[in-house]
Amino acid sequence: MVYDAEGQLLTGSYMDYALPRAEDAPTFTHAFHPVPAKTNVLGAKGCGEAGCAGALPAVMNALVDALSEYGIRHIDMPATPERVWRAIREARRPRGPQPIARSAPCRGLK
Repeated sequence: MVYDAEGQLLTGSYMDYALPRAEDAPTFTHAFHPVPAKTNVLGAKGCGEAGCAGALPAVMNALVDALSEYGIRHIDMPATPERVWRAIREARRPRGPQPIARSAPCRGLK
């Protein structure tokens, strides 16, 4: 955000930015290049889930990135609240050798 010398907010909405418009985009054309699949009799190719194929990995990468400050590098899907909580709790647990508790010296034996 940008403020002027008197503290007035200058960039309070998208109206204050020069966002690209449709007229700023380059022109393009498209063409069809039908190539039937050879793996089935109909020659059909699947594409029903193509739009969401990248969404799950993107969300998981964002989650792991947000938790990287705890040293977390991987979380299995589904990322339930309990699974995330357990990963954070496990990451916070002390590692390495624990200090050995020492007992008071025995004074009764000589």
